[in-house]
Amino acid sequence: MQPIIEVRNLRKEFKTYSSRKGLTGAFRDLLTRRYKIISAVDGISFQIQPGEMVGYIGENGAGKSTTIKMLTGILTPTSGYIRVNGMNPHKEREQFVRTIGVVFGQRSQLWWDIAVQESFRLLKKVYRVSDEGYEQHMSHVIETLDIGSLLDKPVRKLSLGQRMRCELAAALIHNPPLLFLDEPTIGLDVLVKLKIREFLKEINRKYNTTIMLTTHDMTDIEALCERVIMLDEGKIIYDGELERLREQWAEGKEVQFRFGQAVDHLTLRQITSNLPVEWSPGEKANLWVAKMRNEQVISELIRQVTAHFKILDMQVNQVSTEEIIRNIYEEGIKHG
Repeated sequence: MQPIIEVRNLRKEFKTYSSRKGLTGAFRDLLTRRYKIISAVDGISFQIQPGEMVGYIGENGAGKSTTIKMLTGILTPTSGYIRVNGMNPHKEREQFVRTIGVVFGQRSQLWWDIAVQESFRLLKKVYRVSDEGYEQHMSHVIETLDIGSLLDKPVRKLSLGQRMRCELAAALIHNPPLLFLDEPTIGLDVLVKLKIREFLKEINRKYNTTIMLTTHDMTDIEALCERVIMLDEGKIIYDGELERLREQWAEGKEVQFRFGQAVDHLTLRQITSNLPVEWSPGEKANLWVAKMRNEQVISELIRQVTAHFKILDMQVNQVSTEEIIRNIYEEGIKHG
């Protein structure tokens, strides 16, 4: 099967100005400027097959947005091979943009002062979608995203959640085989997030739409993606199944205790000093979390803690994907 995205040794470098210190340095900068080359994307390679839903993740500055901009034809690569939908995105841009959908959480493709349906009609003409094709496809999209009542409203009068649902619908007017989502649920409430996730699953199932998702919300990744590509300082440090990432790095569990009285960190460490446990405070008062790699110590941990304190509530959890990824970055693990 031909990959829908194919990238080999892709690199993007930026030239940045470096100023010298002090007044003397400022005068020297007037005559000769110093520059340095920064590699935002540093020789990455991957393939994405039709119908995949892939999470593209990394910390701020890791190179995620730069990659997406190259894949969508906004930026020209410094070097490397890139093919998306069988085309070179920046060289065949006019034809290429009709084969993709893009949603940037912080940018709008809808016209601010006109009704949503007027924006849809304009985009329909831009993408040269027939009346029949539009009605057949968009009636389903509008119904599923529950935006029928919003079509007559100007975009500026929509809430953030309403606007993001309309942005998603706009990106799908031409029913593209490939959809890029860059922080599509940022700032949205839980119910809107759930609605968008269910919709994305449905279009993937119904139309085999390939989805590449960048987000800091790991619950989005867990809900939608079986595969993740993890970036750090412009390099891929992990490319594989999300479940395998959990199995490889998420040994052990965590136990949450909600105590009936105030408890300090030193006391907890003292009474469990014979156990390989790390304690950290929870988000609420009198809530503490014990993390361990060896699950066999859970029963002994509970016995020792309940012998010393009154427990109001207790919960045993698998370490979250967000915690796993944070640990990978903090420990500097480079796993390609």
